[in-house]
Amino acid sequence: MKYPLTILAMTMMSSAVLAQSTPTEVAVLQTLKQKYSNTTFKSISATQIPGVYEVIMGKNVAYVDETGRYFLFGRLFDMQTQTDLTEPKLEKSAQQQPQINWEKLDLKNAIVTVRGNGNRKVAVFSDPDCPYCKRIEQTLEGIQNVTIYTFLMPLASLHPQAAAKAEGVWCAKDRSQAWRSLMLDGRVTSGNCENPIEANLAFAAEHGINGTPTLIFADGTVVPGAISAARLEQLLKASAEGAK
Repeated sequence: MKYPLTILAMTMMSSAVLAQSTPTEVAVLQTLKQKYSNTTFKSISATQIPGVYEVIMGKNVAYVDETGRYFLFGRLFDMQTQTDLTEPKLEKSAQQQPQINWEKLDLKNAIVTVRGNGNRKVAVFSDPDCPYCKRIEQTLEGIQNVTIYTFLMPLASLHPQAAAKAEGVWCAKDRSQAWRSLMLDGRVTSGNCENPIEANLAFAAEHGINGTPTLIFADGTVVPGAISAARLEQLLKASAEGAK
């Protein structure tokens, strides 16, 4: 049987990664893939902490135990050398992130929030139960003259209640306010109606968006994670100029 070159190449790359891993790392990775089948785990490696493993999830870095039950999202520091061990992995992931043509976004599937003149644009793929999504919402509160397109992307494998919360927001009379109340104040809105959640998840999978929050700017720049207000302003300015 003949296989397309791309599939063959991916298979060879996957085999090469596993070949470099220890048996325990391979076992943990397989456990994660079985438990969270909707999440893309790209690699795994043991950390300096016994029993804790670093996994690359799409463009995000997480730390897990051998059972795959407990996850830590954040940064790992070596205080003896004053080194941020997570930053190099995040930078590498960001550099590998492809651009996404803004025109490919189906904006009717997004919650629209306009601040000021709204002349700058950013799309945010976000999970209602993602702590870093809540952080980026706090940051966005201080950004003016921007239109924010929020694409609901609940990751059921990590947050079982997120889909219901996302649907409740979409079904609300004022989606933007319902989203803000949920993310900033923890107020859950109930509701059941047709929604774009499956379409958003399909778009994310097709374009390599594997984690939340993921930001897409008007010039096609894609940035994962809860970035700072200064970095957000920088990217908004650059994307507005680049999109002209």
